[in-house]
Amino acid sequence: MRGLIALTFLGQMRHAPCVSVPNGSGGAKRRAATMGDVAIRAGVSQQTVSRVVNAHDYVGRDTRERVLAAMRELNYRPNRAAQALVTGRSRTLGVVSLETVAFGPASVLLGLERAAHSHGYYVSVARLASPDRASLVRALDQLQHQSVEGILLNAGQDGITRELDRGLVDVPLVALEDTPEAVVPVVAVDQVAGAAAATRLLLELGHRKVAHIAGPEDWSSGRRRVEGWRMALESAGVVVPAPLFGDWSVRAGYELGRRLAQDREVSAIFAGNDEMALGAMRAVLEAGREVPRDVSIIGFDDVPFARYLTPPLTTIRQDFDEIGRRSVDLLLSGMRGEDAPTRAAITPELVVRDSTAPALTRA
Repeated sequence: MRGLIALTFLGQMRHAPCVSVPNGSGGAKRRAATMGDVAIRAGVSQQTVSRVVNAHDYVGRDTRERVLAAMRELNYRPNRAAQALVTGRSRTLGVVSLETVAFGPASVLLGLERAAHSHGYYVSVARLASPDRASLVRALDQLQHQSVEGILLNAGQDGITRELDRGLVDVPLVALEDTPEAVVPVVAVDQVAGAAAATRLLLELGHRKVAHIAGPEDWSSGRRRVEGWRMALESAGVVVPAPLFGDWSVRAGYELGRRLAQDREVSAIFAGNDEMALGAMRAVLEAGREVPRDVSIIGFDDVPFARYLTPPLTTIRQDFDEIGRRSVDLLLSGMRGEDAPTRAAITPELVVRDSTAPALTRA
């Protein structure tokens, strides 16, 4: 009874990496947490904990989150090898991702991991050394050798999407970039709608020469943002200048921004992401022009630092957690053999801050 009381008391403590139990000599020894410890901490049965660990569908969201929180607090680690032997499942989802530090792909990966963990799945990531078929095949083979139950493709370069063939894998697969050649289910942000919204804002503010610093031409998201920008300008009957293509970096935004800052007819810049918008802001200021008095600038992504810039950056916000949830949900539906839509679009949000203002009226 004393041991049960002690265990119950310890189960109410927070952030305990393991559990202390009496050792018969007046002291206590520490041992790895068990499923029973997790059940006590979460206030549920061991069967419920088992269902969460094995990702059964018969557990409510609130209960699942409580059990997962208890597992984290107790540092509980299920025996994956034993689970696989008993269930015949690895409880692992694979993610194919580019080798990049760009904010967008990295944030999508984090959203995928959070979503997978909320369903009781682990995540194994295979990174692509280059955007070609050989790298894609190696990454898919690597994940399948790990017995993943499904794969998420978080890589939007043309060399990857062109080579994607449903026959390359034996498990369900979902892509996170929508391209005309996509042959698998897709969950993607509506890049065209986001870019069009950004451009329309600038047009509504009276700007008539809206330049665009675009992402790489071989990225689907970059091309679609160009498409949305061009579509908005054409709909307004405004001349469409040639886009300037960068590589998503602050440096690219700065160098291309220096070129645009010399053109006094340019009163607004739509940058393909927030990093390039930051570089463009610096270039405009160095040219002796002010943001937003002389040049309005808008970005894309809503990176954490965007609101703290001077001035705070107007941008298009992508909900990366929603991307992760929708993608994992679609993949799990495929793994269960359910009928599900083959395309799911997520509309981004325009966030207006102080880097955009009405165009100056020239005499």
